[in-house]
Amino acid sequence: MFQMYGVVPPMITPFCENGKVDYEGLKTLAGFLSEEVDGLFINGSYGGGVLMTEEERKRVAEVTVNTAGGRVPVIVQVGTADSLSAGRLTEHAVQNGAAAVASVGPFYFKHNKDQLLYYFDALVKAAKGRAPVYVYNNPQFQGYMMDLDVISDLKEKTGVSGIKDATFDIQMMAKYMRLLKSDSFDVALGTEAMWLPACVLGCKAFIPGIANAFPEICRKMFREGIEGDYEACRKTQFEVNEMREIMYLARSTQLAIYAMLEIRGILKCYPRAPFIPATEEEKAQIRGRLKELSLLGGSYELS
Repeated sequence: MFQMYGVVPPMITPFCENGKVDYEGLKTLAGFLSEEVDGLFINGSYGGGVLMTEEERKRVAEVTVNTAGGRVPVIVQVGTADSLSAGRLTEHAVQNGAAAVASVGPFYFKHNKDQLLYYFDALVKAAKGRAPVYVYNNPQFQGYMMDLDVISDLKEKTGVSGIKDATFDIQMMAKYMRLLKSDSFDVALGTEAMWLPACVLGCKAFIPGIANAFPEICRKMFREGIEGDYEACRKTQFEVNEMREIMYLARSTQLAIYAMLEIRGILKCYPRAPFIPATEEEKAQIRGRLKELSLLGGSYELS
């Protein structure tokens, strides 16, 4: 059964200045990353999935899978506020070559366990055994916490095959690894901020926003951790966490990625409104801090 491994960035969706999806930019970014990372996680928080129509999300999935061309697996985030829409997105994703799908808990309303079981059961049925379904536990964006007993019941009663943990709670991650992780249930870390401790606990994959623009340092950190070079990994983890602090110069980590892609010369694109792009002053501050960390030029110079 497919399980995530390595560096799997939550890929942003490029938009044009007029707000339309920039499908050519999407091909550029997916092509670049497919040579640098171990998988692509699309239409999630960084990908602005909830900002797009259902048809746009489907088209983004098609273009990304086609551009990746089998070089890396593509995991499609299909979460919506209702089961029917999420089911349609699930069916489309697996029909079009997604290695897996993932979903935040249905948002806006705060749902109880029975409702969450119904929702994820619908996704598993829509996947029809052709791809695993992951729970994407993101309390900040879905609006509530899915506790351990909920995740356990989702595993046992609906047949979900894994979790992307975005709780930023290393104790929760430890419980997932101890009580849920198995050959049939995957646990992936939903941030770059805690890779070292998660790796020590046995985690084999993480989903780092920074890897959209700086996949090299994330691959370095992954390799150091997975090979047990914890001294080197700790040093790189601190560098990565300082990068995360720099990202808030753009008011959010998602907005910073658009700026960093432009700064590195990978892609110039825009977030979708109502998000506002980083200002020139903010981009200058980000560029300056990246230079201070020797992240522009040198070993990170693009070929």
